[in-house]
Amino acid sequence: MEEKDPVICTCNEIRQSEIEQAIRKKGLKTIEEVGDETTAGTVCGGCVDEIYLLLEKINGSVDL
Repeated sequence: MEEKDPVICTCNEIRQSEIEQAIRKKGLKTIEEVGDETTAGTVCGGCVDEIYLLLEKINGSVDL
């Protein structure tokens, strides 16, 4: 069974909904901005690809 709100960043226990909400509310465009706002992707970096995909899904593109 697939979890509806999976943990994207296991190091900091940040769920997908938290990242998506931050991207939408704050107008985040980069992986670094998501990290600054949520701490996701700031420890081991293992979730950076998933953060990238969420940015792309919401914004249509990702600023590097």
